[in-house]
Amino acid sequence: MSKSALPRRSVIAGAAATVVGWNTVGRSWAVEAPAPDAAPGAEAAADAASEAATADALARLPRLDGTLVADTATLARFGGDFGHLVTAAPRAVLRPGSVRDVATLVAFARRHRIPVAMNGQSGTGDAAELESHSSYGQAGVRGGVAIDSRGLNKIIRITPGRAVVEAGVTWAQLTDAALAQGWMPPCLTDYLHLSVGGTLSVGGIGGGVQRYGFQVDTVESVDVVTGTGELVTASASVNRELFEAVLGGGGQAGLIVRATLRLVRARERALVLNLFYDDLGAYLADQKKLMLERRFDLQVGDVSRNAAGTGWRYKVEGVVHYDGSAAPDRAKLVRGLRCVAADTTFTDQTAREYAYRVDAFAGFLKGAGLWSQPKPWMSLFLPASATETFMREATALLTPEDLGAGLLLFYPFRTDVFTRPMTVMPDELVGFHFDLLSFPFPGADHAAALRRNRRLYDRAVQLGGKRYLIGAIPDVTHADWRRHYGTRWGRVVAAKHRFDPAGILTPGQGIHS
Repeated sequence: MSKSALPRRSVIAGAAATVVGWNTVGRSWAVEAPAPDAAPGAEAAADAASEAATADALARLPRLDGTLVADTATLARFGGDFGHLVTAAPRAVLRPGSVRDVATLVAFARRHRIPVAMNGQSGTGDAAELESHSSYGQAGVRGGVAIDSRGLNKIIRITPGRAVVEAGVTWAQLTDAALAQGWMPPCLTDYLHLSVGGTLSVGGIGGGVQRYGFQVDTVESVDVVTGTGELVTASASVNRELFEAVLGGGGQAGLIVRATLRLVRARERALVLNLFYDDLGAYLADQKKLMLERRFDLQVGDVSRNAAGTGWRYKVEGVVHYDGSAAPDRAKLVRGLRCVAADTTFTDQTAREYAYRVDAFAGFLKGAGLWSQPKPWMSLFLPASATETFMREATALLTPEDLGAGLLLFYPFRTDVFTRPMTVMPDELVGFHFDLLSFPFPGADHAAALRRNRRLYDRAVQLGGKRYLIGAIPDVTHADWRRHYGTRWGRVVAAKHRFDPAGILTPGQGIHS
């Protein structure tokens, strides 16, 4: 049968269009979208003729609790991501009504070689306010099926020290639900309105990383839909190969649909210290000293232009949690440091206020129209021994325009707290996180920014650095990925072949392309 003989139902309409099957000849979705001008009799006759002509070509979609849709507006929404730098429109979007829907859809997609990717579509409002860890097409699935994980948004239960949630639950939802029972996730992303499944698929980093590792290091078990459509529970003791392959694995071996996470006792208040440095060497030494002494419960830092606009200034942000009136000794917290003492600030707030601290900044960016602008983010992990060299070169290259209204996070971590093999780290005990979160102003040269990202990435790799999977780094090759994973590359390939033999999952990462 030629493409010209395809039924009207296989044409995606601009209005709401529910998918009913896959046309195996034209490799397109057949949708339930009646022609608005057809008379009832003509409609019935057209349907009968279409169905008779395509009986052999149409693979009917299995029953779903949710819906598979292919309307223009939904496809456009899932065609981009938070970075607004690449477009990779799917042909259909699954709005799952259950975990079973994901398994059903993936099994169907495998049979017909249709690519599939999960998409958190997180954030606080409409499409213009979405945020995700896909900033360079990582969750894109050109011509395939995007799974809207917001349909999996149930907090199944919270018990002492543990939470069980579906993948579309945001860290904000979980934080508030856990706080209501006196608990807290041990490691939170800075911006909480991100999906649990999304951050677990790349690692999940935040101020608690020095003590707890990535968010994936706080996972007890996951329910995963593999590339064969099988729903599997995996943990460190059951199906361990899959467990280690999906946590921080970029969605290559399976799609996380449910997770059991560790919780820690919530504290009432947070004393926040901001310590400022004009000297990079002093900043690096104090950051490392503070981390190794475990002086703070949470420890981050950032880099910004100094007041005169002539150079860069470095800030340590340390947090100590406490209960009631037992506030920590402020003098003891800053003892022996080489910061600019006169600029040190202390802020005392509730633990929840600190957890949600980024919301106000996000509100400013949205109000200024910068949230939905293209954002060439880049996130790297550097070995401590090479960090000063890299940072001096990077700050000589970066300009205020590169940051725009954004910021550059820069703080240390211990590599021995990372337990999941897919989250590769520099080969030293101490590393530094370099996280360029730029919000450029309109008119910025994004092509130049991407070239800058590639230049910095190549230099970081030369110095023993690694990347975080969320960044916008152009022209990443097969050789780049092999170098990134190093001795673990064989495990990456083996997991892909075993759990996604048709190679349909999350093609936007480009790891196996």
